[in-house]
Amino acid sequence: MNKRVTLKDIAHATGVHVSTVSRALDPKRDTPLTDDVVLRIRQAAEKLGYRPNRIASSLRTQRTMTIGVMIPDITNMIFPPIVRGIESVMEPLGYASIIVNTDSQRGREQRLVEILQDRGVDGIIHTAVLLEDPTIERAAGAGLPVVTLNRRIEGTHIPYIINDEAAGISAVFNLLYDLGHRHIAHLAGPQLLSTGQLRLNAFRAAAADRRLDTKAMTIVEAAQFHETDGRRSASEILLRAPETTAILCANDRLALGAIDHCRKVGLNCPTDISITGFNDMPLLELIPPRLTTVRIQQFEAGAAAARLMAAILAGQGEDVPVETILPVLLVERDSVAAPRSARVTGR
Repeated sequence: MNKRVTLKDIAHATGVHVSTVSRALDPKRDTPLTDDVVLRIRQAAEKLGYRPNRIASSLRTQRTMTIGVMIPDITNMIFPPIVRGIESVMEPLGYASIIVNTDSQRGREQRLVEILQDRGVDGIIHTAVLLEDPTIERAAGAGLPVVTLNRRIEGTHIPYIINDEAAGISAVFNLLYDLGHRHIAHLAGPQLLSTGQLRLNAFRAAAADRRLDTKAMTIVEAAQFHETDGRRSASEILLRAPETTAILCANDRLALGAIDHCRKVGLNCPTDISITGFNDMPLLELIPPRLTTVRIQQFEAGAAAARLMAAILAGQGEDVPVETILPVLLVERDSVAAPRSARVTGR
Protein backbone atom coordinates (compact mmCIF):
# COMPACT_ATOMS: atom_id res chain seq x y z
CA MET A 1 0.00 0.00 0.00
CA ASN A 2 1.33 3.43 -0.91
CA LYS A 3 2.13 5.69 2.02
CA ARG A 4 -0.18 8.71 2.27
CA VAL A 5 1.59 11.96 1.36
CA THR A 6 1.77 14.32 4.34
CA LEU A 7 2.51 18.00 4.88
CA LYS A 8 5.96 16.95 6.11
CA ASP A 9 6.66 15.30 2.74
CA ILE A 10 5.77 18.51 0.92
CA ALA A 11 7.84 20.57 3.36
CA HIS A 12 10.84 18.29 2.73
CA ALA A 13 10.38 18.54 -1.04
CA THR A 14 10.15 22.34 -1.04
CA GLY A 15 12.58 23.16 1.75
CA VAL A 16 10.07 25.11 3.86
CA HIS A 17 8.52 24.62 7.30
CA VAL A 18 5.41 22.44 7.72
CA SER A 19 3.42 25.43 8.97
CA THR A 20 4.24 27.27 5.73
CA VAL A 21 2.94 24.32 3.72
CA SER A 22 -0.26 24.31 5.80
CA ARG A 23 -0.87 28.01 5.19
CA ALA A 24 -0.20 27.72 1.45
CA LEU A 25 -2.66 24.83 1.03
CA ASP A 26 -5.50 26.31 3.09
CA PRO A 27 -8.06 27.73 0.59
CA LYS A 28 -9.86 29.76 3.27
CA ARG A 29 -6.90 31.43 4.97
CA ASP A 30 -5.39 34.72 3.92
CA THR A 31 -1.67 34.18 3.97
CA PRO A 32 1.29 36.58 4.02
CA LEU A 33 3.24 34.17 1.81
CA THR A 34 4.38 35.38 -1.58
CA ASP A 35 2.64 34.11 -4.70
CA ASP A 36 5.85 32.35 -5.78
CA VAL A 37 6.06 30.37 -2.54
CA VAL A 38 2.38 29.43 -2.62
CA LEU A 39 2.65 28.32 -6.26
CA ARG A 40 5.79 26.26 -5.59
CA ILE A 41 4.18 24.49 -2.63
CA ARG A 42 0.92 23.77 -4.45
CA GLN A 43 2.75 22.43 -7.49
CA ALA A 44 4.79 20.14 -5.25
CA ALA A 45 1.63 18.96 -3.50
CA GLU A 46 0.03 18.14 -6.84
CA LYS A 47 3.12 16.35 -8.11
CA LEU A 48 3.35 14.24 -4.95
CA GLY A 49 -0.37 13.41 -5.08
CA TYR A 50 -1.21 15.07 -1.77
CA ARG A 51 -4.81 14.85 -0.57
CA PRO A 52 -5.96 16.60 2.62
CA ASN A 53 -7.01 14.32 5.47
CA ARG A 54 -10.56 15.64 5.87
CA ILE A 55 -11.34 13.36 8.80
CA ALA A 56 -8.40 14.63 10.83
CA SER A 57 -9.18 18.19 9.81
CA SER A 58 -12.83 17.90 10.85
CA LEU A 59 -11.84 16.50 14.23
CA ARG A 60 -9.52 19.45 14.72
CA THR A 61 -11.81 22.19 13.43
CA GLN A 62 -15.20 20.65 14.25
CA ARG A 63 -16.15 21.16 10.63
CA THR A 64 -16.74 18.65 7.83
CA MET A 65 -16.43 21.19 5.00
CA THR A 66 -19.75 20.00 3.61
CA ILE A 67 -23.08 21.76 3.20
CA GLY A 68 -26.49 20.24 2.55
CA VAL A 69 -28.43 21.51 -0.47
CA MET A 70 -32.11 20.57 -0.30
CA ILE A 71 -34.20 20.80 -3.47
CA PRO A 72 -37.90 19.96 -3.88
CA ASP A 73 -37.80 18.27 -7.29
CA ILE A 74 -34.66 17.02 -8.98
CA THR A 75 -36.51 16.80 -12.32
CA ASN A 76 -37.26 20.54 -12.34
CA MET A 77 -34.78 22.19 -14.70
CA ILE A 78 -34.47 25.43 -12.72
CA PHE A 79 -32.48 23.68 -10.00
CA PRO A 80 -29.28 22.63 -11.84
CA PRO A 81 -28.35 26.31 -12.50
CA ILE A 82 -29.16 27.11 -8.86
CA VAL A 83 -26.93 24.28 -7.63
CA ARG A 84 -24.15 25.41 -9.98
CA GLY A 85 -24.44 28.90 -8.50
CA ILE A 86 -24.09 27.50 -4.99
CA GLU A 87 -21.06 25.43 -5.95
CA SER A 88 -19.41 28.40 -7.71
CA VAL A 89 -19.09 30.06 -4.30
CA MET A 90 -18.67 27.13 -1.93
CA GLU A 91 -16.20 24.97 -3.87
CA PRO A 92 -13.42 27.61 -3.96
CA LEU A 93 -13.83 27.85 -0.17
CA GLY A 94 -13.18 24.12 0.13
CA TYR A 95 -16.78 23.00 0.69
CA ALA A 96 -18.50 20.05 -0.98
CA SER A 97 -22.27 19.97 -1.46
CA ILE A 98 -24.51 17.06 -0.49
CA ILE A 99 -27.64 17.37 -2.64
CA VAL A 100 -30.91 15.78 -1.50
CA ASN A 101 -34.38 15.78 -3.06
CA THR A 102 -37.46 16.19 -0.82
CA ASP A 103 -40.24 15.72 -3.40
CA SER A 104 -41.99 18.48 -1.37
CA GLN A 105 -43.07 15.80 1.13
CA ARG A 106 -42.97 16.83 4.78
CA GLY A 107 -42.00 13.38 6.09
CA ARG A 108 -39.23 12.94 3.53
CA GLU A 109 -37.92 16.44 4.21
CA GLN A 110 -37.78 15.72 7.95
CA ARG A 111 -35.80 12.51 7.40
CA LEU A 112 -33.37 14.23 5.05
CA VAL A 113 -32.72 17.11 7.45
CA GLU A 114 -31.92 14.55 10.15
CA ILE A 115 -29.65 12.62 7.78
CA LEU A 116 -27.74 15.78 6.86
CA GLN A 117 -27.36 16.62 10.56
CA ASP A 118 -26.11 13.10 11.25
CA ARG A 119 -23.55 13.52 8.47
CA GLY A 120 -22.32 16.63 10.25
CA VAL A 121 -22.92 19.19 7.50
CA ASP A 122 -21.73 22.66 8.43
CA GLY A 123 -24.91 24.29 7.09
CA ILE A 124 -27.98 23.78 4.91
CA ILE A 125 -29.15 25.77 1.89
CA HIS A 126 -32.82 24.82 1.64
CA THR A 127 -34.83 25.50 -1.53
CA ALA A 128 -37.76 23.27 -0.52
CA VAL A 129 -39.11 24.67 2.76
CA LEU A 130 -42.80 24.84 3.57
CA LEU A 131 -44.44 27.97 4.98
CA GLU A 132 -44.36 26.24 8.36
CA ASP A 133 -41.37 23.93 8.68
CA PRO A 134 -40.69 22.87 12.29
CA THR A 135 -37.93 20.41 11.33
CA ILE A 136 -35.62 23.01 9.79
CA GLU A 137 -36.64 25.55 12.43
CA ARG A 138 -35.44 23.15 15.14
CA ALA A 139 -32.18 22.57 13.27
CA ALA A 140 -31.59 26.31 12.97
CA GLY A 141 -32.57 26.82 16.61
CA ALA A 142 -29.95 24.26 17.60
CA GLY A 143 -27.27 26.36 15.93
CA LEU A 144 -27.03 24.86 12.45
CA PRO A 145 -26.56 27.64 9.85
CA VAL A 146 -29.56 27.65 7.48
CA VAL A 147 -30.38 29.81 4.45
CA THR A 148 -33.58 29.30 2.46
CA LEU A 149 -33.78 30.02 -1.25
CA ASN A 150 -36.81 30.65 -3.51
CA ARG A 151 -39.05 30.10 -0.49
CA ARG A 152 -39.26 31.34 3.08
CA ILE A 153 -40.58 30.15 6.43
CA GLU A 154 -43.15 32.40 8.07
CA GLY A 155 -42.38 33.96 11.46
CA THR A 156 -38.67 33.11 11.75
CA HIS A 157 -35.38 34.96 11.47
CA ILE A 158 -33.85 32.37 9.14
CA PRO A 159 -32.23 34.31 6.24
CA TYR A 160 -34.03 33.83 2.94
CA ILE A 161 -33.64 34.80 -0.70
CA ILE A 162 -36.78 35.03 -2.81
CA ASN A 163 -37.83 36.49 -6.14
CA ASP A 164 -39.91 39.62 -6.56
CA GLU A 165 -43.10 37.58 -6.96
CA ALA A 166 -45.38 40.64 -6.89
CA ALA A 167 -43.50 42.43 -9.66
CA GLY A 168 -43.44 39.33 -11.84
CA ILE A 169 -47.13 38.48 -11.52
CA SER A 170 -48.10 42.13 -11.95
CA ALA A 171 -46.08 42.39 -15.16
CA VAL A 172 -47.73 39.31 -16.66
CA PHE A 173 -51.23 40.36 -15.56
CA ASN A 174 -50.81 43.83 -17.04
CA LEU A 175 -49.54 42.36 -20.30
CA LEU A 176 -52.69 40.22 -20.58
CA TYR A 177 -54.99 43.06 -19.55
CA ASP A 178 -53.46 45.52 -21.98
CA LEU A 179 -54.00 43.00 -24.81
CA GLY A 180 -57.70 43.01 -23.98
CA HIS A 181 -58.09 39.99 -21.71
CA ARG A 182 -60.72 40.35 -18.98
CA HIS A 183 -61.47 36.68 -18.26
CA ILE A 184 -58.09 35.85 -16.74
CA ALA A 185 -57.85 32.72 -14.59
CA HIS A 186 -55.06 31.88 -12.18
CA LEU A 187 -53.59 28.40 -12.00
CA ALA A 188 -52.14 28.83 -8.52
CA GLY A 189 -49.31 26.94 -6.89
CA PRO A 190 -49.61 24.96 -3.63
CA GLN A 191 -50.60 27.26 -0.78
CA LEU A 192 -48.36 25.38 1.68
CA LEU A 193 -45.42 27.01 -0.13
CA SER A 194 -44.52 30.69 0.04
CA THR A 195 -44.12 30.83 -3.76
CA GLY A 196 -47.67 29.59 -4.29
CA GLN A 197 -49.10 31.92 -1.67
CA LEU A 198 -47.17 35.04 -2.69
CA ARG A 199 -48.00 34.60 -6.38
CA LEU A 200 -51.70 34.09 -5.63
CA ASN A 201 -51.74 37.22 -3.45
CA ALA A 202 -49.97 39.11 -6.23
CA PHE A 203 -52.56 37.91 -8.78
CA ARG A 204 -55.41 39.21 -6.63
CA ALA A 205 -53.61 42.51 -6.07
CA ALA A 206 -52.97 42.94 -9.80
CA ALA A 207 -56.65 42.28 -10.58
CA ALA A 208 -57.73 44.77 -7.92
CA ASP A 209 -55.37 47.39 -9.35
CA ARG A 210 -57.23 47.03 -12.65
CA ARG A 211 -60.55 47.37 -10.81
CA LEU A 212 -61.63 43.82 -11.62
CA ASP A 213 -63.88 41.88 -9.26
CA THR A 214 -61.37 39.61 -7.53
CA LYS A 215 -64.17 37.49 -6.03
CA ALA A 216 -65.34 36.64 -9.54
CA MET A 217 -61.88 35.60 -10.75
CA THR A 218 -61.39 31.90 -11.46
CA ILE A 219 -58.61 30.48 -9.28
CA VAL A 220 -57.66 26.80 -9.12
CA GLU A 221 -54.92 25.61 -6.76
CA ALA A 222 -52.47 22.94 -7.93
CA ALA A 223 -51.32 20.32 -5.45
CA GLN A 224 -47.78 20.36 -6.84
CA PHE A 225 -45.73 22.45 -9.25
CA HIS A 226 -45.66 19.99 -12.16
CA GLU A 227 -47.28 19.23 -15.50
CA THR A 228 -49.80 16.67 -14.25
CA ASP A 229 -51.38 19.23 -11.95
CA GLY A 230 -51.22 21.77 -14.75
CA ARG A 231 -53.38 19.51 -16.92
CA ARG A 232 -55.83 18.75 -14.13
CA SER A 233 -56.14 22.37 -13.03
CA ALA A 234 -56.55 23.69 -16.58
CA SER A 235 -59.37 21.19 -17.08
CA GLU A 236 -61.07 22.46 -13.93
CA ILE A 237 -60.64 26.10 -14.99
CA LEU A 238 -62.28 25.48 -18.36
CA LEU A 239 -65.15 23.53 -16.78
CA ARG A 240 -65.81 26.27 -14.23
CA ALA A 241 -65.24 29.21 -16.56
CA PRO A 242 -65.41 28.26 -20.27
CA GLU A 243 -65.27 31.97 -21.13
CA THR A 244 -61.63 32.10 -19.92
CA THR A 245 -59.33 33.71 -22.50
CA ALA A 246 -56.08 33.59 -20.53
CA ILE A 247 -54.55 31.39 -17.82
CA LEU A 248 -51.82 32.96 -15.70
CA CYS A 249 -49.88 30.01 -14.24
CA ALA A 250 -47.79 30.10 -11.07
CA ASN A 251 -44.84 28.34 -12.74
CA ASP A 252 -43.63 27.06 -16.10
CA ARG A 253 -44.34 23.37 -15.51
CA LEU A 254 -47.96 24.15 -14.64
CA ALA A 255 -48.15 26.23 -17.82
CA LEU A 256 -46.77 23.42 -19.99
CA GLY A 257 -49.37 21.05 -18.52
CA ALA A 258 -52.11 23.61 -19.16
CA ILE A 259 -51.02 24.06 -22.79
CA ASP A 260 -51.01 20.30 -23.27
CA HIS A 261 -54.55 19.96 -21.89
CA CYS A 262 -55.86 22.82 -24.04
CA ARG A 263 -54.31 21.24 -27.11
CA LYS A 264 -56.01 17.93 -26.32
CA VAL A 265 -59.44 19.58 -26.07
CA GLY A 266 -58.97 21.47 -29.32
CA LEU A 267 -57.86 24.89 -28.04
CA ASN A 268 -54.89 26.48 -29.71
CA CYS A 269 -52.45 28.54 -27.64
CA PRO A 270 -52.42 31.51 -28.17
CA THR A 271 -55.13 31.76 -30.88
CA ASP A 272 -57.90 30.48 -28.60
CA ILE A 273 -56.34 30.94 -25.18
CA SER A 274 -53.23 32.69 -23.82
CA ILE A 275 -51.11 30.90 -21.21
CA THR A 276 -48.16 32.24 -19.19
CA GLY A 277 -45.63 30.79 -16.76
CA PHE A 278 -43.13 31.84 -14.11
CA ASN A 279 -39.38 30.99 -13.67
CA ASP A 280 -38.16 30.76 -17.32
CA MET A 281 -36.66 27.33 -16.87
CA PRO A 282 -34.01 26.24 -19.42
CA LEU A 283 -35.03 25.16 -22.95
CA LEU A 284 -38.46 26.86 -22.90
CA GLU A 285 -37.58 28.79 -26.04
CA LEU A 286 -37.34 25.45 -27.88
CA ILE A 287 -40.85 24.21 -27.00
CA PRO A 288 -43.70 25.53 -29.19
CA PRO A 289 -45.54 27.70 -28.49
CA ARG A 290 -42.59 29.42 -26.87
CA LEU A 291 -43.82 30.33 -23.39
CA THR A 292 -44.25 33.89 -22.19
CA THR A 293 -42.98 33.82 -18.62
CA VAL A 294 -41.17 35.62 -15.81
CA ARG A 295 -37.42 35.07 -15.67
CA ILE A 296 -35.97 34.57 -12.21
CA GLN A 297 -32.28 34.64 -11.43
CA GLN A 298 -31.21 31.01 -11.13
CA PHE A 299 -27.40 30.75 -11.10
CA GLU A 300 -27.09 34.12 -9.33
CA ALA A 301 -29.75 33.13 -6.77
CA GLY A 302 -27.71 30.06 -5.86
CA ALA A 303 -24.54 32.13 -5.65
CA ALA A 304 -26.28 34.74 -3.47
CA ALA A 305 -27.52 32.06 -1.06
CA ALA A 306 -24.04 30.58 -0.91
CA ARG A 307 -22.50 33.96 -0.13
CA LEU A 308 -24.89 34.34 2.80
CA MET A 309 -23.98 30.86 4.00
CA ALA A 310 -20.25 31.59 3.64
CA ALA A 311 -20.65 34.77 5.69
CA ILE A 312 -22.47 32.88 8.46
CA LEU A 313 -19.81 30.15 8.49
CA ALA A 314 -17.13 32.85 8.70
CA GLY A 315 -18.74 34.21 11.87
CA GLN A 316 -20.39 37.18 10.17
CA GLY A 317 -23.99 36.06 10.71
CA GLU A 318 -24.98 39.33 12.37
CA ASP A 319 -24.27 41.14 9.09
CA VAL A 320 -26.45 38.81 7.00
CA PRO A 321 -29.86 40.29 6.05
CA VAL A 322 -32.93 38.23 6.89
CA GLU A 323 -34.61 39.13 3.59
CA THR A 324 -33.13 39.37 0.12
CA ILE A 325 -35.48 39.95 -2.84
CA LEU A 326 -34.06 39.39 -6.32
CA PRO A 327 -35.40 41.27 -9.36
CA VAL A 328 -37.29 39.44 -12.13
CA LEU A 329 -37.86 40.08 -15.82
CA LEU A 330 -40.92 39.57 -18.03
CA VAL A 331 -40.00 37.51 -21.12
CA GLU A 332 -42.56 37.85 -23.94
CA ARG A 333 -42.70 34.96 -26.39
CA ASP A 334 -45.42 33.24 -28.44
CA SER A 335 -47.97 31.89 -25.93
CA VAL A 336 -49.85 35.19 -25.54
CA ALA A 337 -52.09 37.06 -28.00
CA ALA A 338 -55.09 39.36 -27.86
CA PRO A 339 -58.38 37.53 -27.21
CA ARG A 340 -60.64 36.88 -30.20
CA SER A 341 -63.14 39.51 -29.06
CA ALA A 342 -60.45 42.18 -28.96
CA ARG A 343 -59.17 41.17 -32.39
CA VAL A 344 -62.68 41.36 -33.86
CA THR A 345 -63.36 44.82 -32.42
CA GLY A 346 -59.92 46.06 -33.41
CA ARG A 347 -58.67 46.74 -29.88
